[in-house]
Amino acid sequence: MGEALLVRERYKIVRVLAAQPDYACAQAVDILDREGRTCLLNLYEGERLKSCIQSFDKLGHCPDFIEMFLEGGTLVTVFRDREGRSIDNVFYIGDSHDWRDRIEYVDQLLHQALSMADLPPEVSCAAMLSENVLVDTASRRISLRFRVLPLEDMTGRELAILACDQVKKLLRRRSKSSFEEMKVVNELEWTVFPGIVQLYAFWRERRTGLIEAYEKLEKKGFFKRWFSLIWGRIKWGLGKGKRR
Repeated sequence: MGEALLVRERYKIVRVLAAQPDYACAQAVDILDREGRTCLLNLYEGERLKSCIQSFDKLGHCPDFIEMFLEGGTLVTVFRDREGRSIDNVFYIGDSHDWRDRIEYVDQLLHQALSMADLPPEVSCAAMLSENVLVDTASRRISLRFRVLPLEDMTGRELAILACDQVKKLLRRRSKSSFEEMKVVNELEWTVFPGIVQLYAFWRERRTGLIEAYEKLEKKGFFKRWFSLIWGRIKWGLGKGKRR
């Protein structure tokens, strides 16, 4: 086996996660860290380096950002690594997550999206891609991984669009969906939010009513609850027909 590749005599690369012209992302171990924690190295060269270096100089507000440096003509940004499975592998059609879990995950996702509002949009938008939205079901936490694939012409509006797409995976029309949740999903599908602040405000306004609706359902007996869900879907279907 060949000698391990060290970057800046500190980061030992253990796995390459992505590679394309002028960009690569690798998982590495910080050999100076006593706990041996892993981190992510984003490496940029050529035209990628020129377009990224000014934006990445504004990462001071990102808690996962460790450092940035030039290494032999390559720009390297170092972020803390995160654990979990991609959101697409945890939330899918037919999954069995409880409504409380769904609301908690939406809270976490949008809180993290809001915390990135001041970051360069090419960084925040990359972190909101499905492959970087990680769910740890054991700890019931959502984390964002900063595998910063180069993205062009990103703005705060694109961050809101990407975050909204992820929320629609957490809230979905299901057989056990309340009428109120279906209304929220519909609003998410038809509303274009100008920024993440507006999306977060929308969620905070709808969240309480959503919880109250589910708590009311839980107080009903099995048959009354079943009838309420069926009736909600009928009302939803009739409402959709009127809107066409």
